[in-house]
Amino acid sequence: SLKMASDSPESLMTLCTDYCLRNLEGTLCYLLDNETLRLHPDIFLPSEICDKLVNEYVELVKTDSIFEPHESFFTLFSDPRSTRLARIHLREHIVQDQDLEAIRKQDLIELYLTNCEKLTAKSLQTLVSFSHTLISLSLFGCCNIFYEEENPGGCEDDCLVNPTRQVLVKDFTFEGFSRLRILNLGRLIEGVNVETLLRPLASLAALDLSGIQLNDVGFLTQWKDSLVSLVLYNMDLSEEHIQVIAQLRKLRHLDISRDHLSSYYKFKLTRRVLNLFVENLVNLTSLDISGHTMLENCTIPSMEEKMGQTSIEPAKSSIAPFRGLKRPLQFLGLFETSLCRLTHIPAYKVSGDKNEEQVLNAIEAYTEHRPEITSRAINLLFDIARIERCSQLLRALQLVITALKCHKDDKNIQVTGSAALFYLTNSEYRMEQSVKLRRQVIQVVLNGMESYQEVTVQRNCCLTLCNFSIPEELEFQYRRVNELLLNILNQSRQDESIQRIAVHLCNALVCQVDNDHKEAVGKMGFVMTMLKLIQKKLADKTCDQVMEFSWSALWNITDETPDNCEMFLNYSGMKLFLECLKEFPEKQELHRNMLGLLGNVAEVKELRPQLMTSQFISVFSNLLESKADGIEVSYNACGVLSHIMFDGPEAWRIYEPHREEVVKRMWAAIQSWDINSRRNINYRSFEPILRLLPQGISPVSQHWATWALYNLVSVYPDKYCPLLIKEGGIPLLKDMIKMASARQETKEMARKVIEHCSNFKEENMDTSR
Repeated sequence: SLKMASDSPESLMTLCTDYCLRNLEGTLCYLLDNETLRLHPDIFLPSEICDKLVNEYVELVKTDSIFEPHESFFTLFSDPRSTRLARIHLREHIVQDQDLEAIRKQDLIELYLTNCEKLTAKSLQTLVSFSHTLISLSLFGCCNIFYEEENPGGCEDDCLVNPTRQVLVKDFTFEGFSRLRILNLGRLIEGVNVETLLRPLASLAALDLSGIQLNDVGFLTQWKDSLVSLVLYNMDLSEEHIQVIAQLRKLRHLDISRDHLSSYYKFKLTRRVLNLFVENLVNLTSLDISGHTMLENCTIPSMEEKMGQTSIEPAKSSIAPFRGLKRPLQFLGLFETSLCRLTHIPAYKVSGDKNEEQVLNAIEAYTEHRPEITSRAINLLFDIARIERCSQLLRALQLVITALKCHKDDKNIQVTGSAALFYLTNSEYRMEQSVKLRRQVIQVVLNGMESYQEVTVQRNCCLTLCNFSIPEELEFQYRRVNELLLNILNQSRQDESIQRIAVHLCNALVCQVDNDHKEAVGKMGFVMTMLKLIQKKLADKTCDQVMEFSWSALWNITDETPDNCEMFLNYSGMKLFLECLKEFPEKQELHRNMLGLLGNVAEVKELRPQLMTSQFISVFSNLLESKADGIEVSYNACGVLSHIMFDGPEAWRIYEPHREEVVKRMWAAIQSWDINSRRNINYRSFEPILRLLPQGISPVSQHWATWALYNLVSVYPDKYCPLLIKEGGIPLLKDMIKMASARQETKEMARKVIEHCSNFKEENMDTSR
């Protein structure tokens, strides 16, 4: 009953269900007394809709951390006159006694309760109210449902020590469940008498007793004319068990598999036992014997076995007893047995560990109820994806996503699953994946990061995110991704490799996004987090990728975002800038990132006075001569000074260095740059540069701005000519050419920029009619 991740578009029904559940108040419900949800009185919904609402609700609570569960959700379905329920699947801690109690008047046909550990014996009483309609029931892993709380007599002091104790209910049976055909009691607790419990059921068709130890299963023969499916996973078998099973002649599906790691089993599977099954269970279409120690007398001699093309014909079977089958089995479970590696296996679908197909079949078959087996199967898939190429990529991805969603709290599955996702989403598989599927991957990865503060899971999840186009593919979860990454970076003890990947991701996330995104991330504490990382690295005297990425991230997040620039100054960013320059005089990349950031700060008029100190101005002036990273450091230092000069002589509040002296050094620097320099920079807007053109107070700033435009339109015409035209740069340049205060060489350069742009326009004119 597991929901597979799918690659086809969502149905309208699913979209509507999802919308209603996320907006119950605005759609189906109103709030009574500001706290209780109530269905609008004019609403009548059939079971097709109600079942989906309930099942999707459980799914959302389980897998979507942003979705808030409602205390009174199940009461919406308490009245069968307005809402009908027929088939519902409830899981884990989401459902409690009062939830089942709320829907007791419904005529349920199918009720699956999986690992609902909060249910107690109160819910057994509620089950009775469904007894006349239930056809299918699962109590798998509901380990407390046979316990009730009992107050010991003569309370006195005892209440304080032991106010209630759990007592096993022994008198409950399925009396009155006359229509029940399918029953799953997997992982039922010891002490419940299965035989007595089941005796009233007249004609069971399917029974699952996984993980229960029964020495005597003779009572099963009472259903020998009706039982078509029997699951005895992890039951230690004996000769008596085998004799009983052989009498159940109607069986189509038999599962006697086991977890070969769980405990010591005495039973060994032999040729005789398999022969007995093949002879007696003539309707068998599915058999699972995974995990069994096979006594090797089952196989055909290897010479004969390797003959000819692989075949699923029973007559050619490499497993001798299966030569007696009338037709190939639909499914044969051989996971973690030696038999799965044989050549001729008479089954359409085999679970095993021999190849990708067998491994995927294993994940598919065991995910819901056997996480211990599933995590080992996913581990095998991880190896296949890492070493070879996956041939069934889509199916592999969907199965891993489903397993991760289903077992959000299972550490083994989270570790192996997140590792497999890394290999299944890398670039070579990119073309085969739809937007929807890639979004499902991102969701489970973020769930994993949220649930597990464990190093391996965190690293796998961060690495997997690196396989996506950032920020585009993460935009739909933008806030959440950033919060999770900042959370990782703010942990006091930090794994070096995770830190490096997380900073890289943070940097990519704030590159090329809208300003409102940058402001939001700034408010989350992004600036503070990066400065803390820089501080730590400075204290260790290390300039590594974390240091460089942190400055780069600050450069990106302050771009045209004054609030974040201000935060940078308020959290002593300038102090760190000076310390880094002093500590790492040779680190060119670092200097470029730091000056790029200061360029953003200098663009904000209100913040410039804070840069107006002798110390800072001297540092910027000295960096004009820097040859670091081509012209980048010198160019950015000149940009910072150009904005400061633009505020005029009266803003120059310092004696040393003199304003004229700095202006002279700026001219010299600009004249030393090669106009054809290829650039390490990316402008989304020219607005801050264009601001410097229509003014006469600082001709050198005007010249820097014109040089910047000339360089960019000549080296990258396709990108920057249209941008300059779109932002109204041409008339500004034309006006500037007419200004008396502008230098001759600046005007010359401005004419060249205009010429470049008009040539570009002519070349790209659409002349086709």
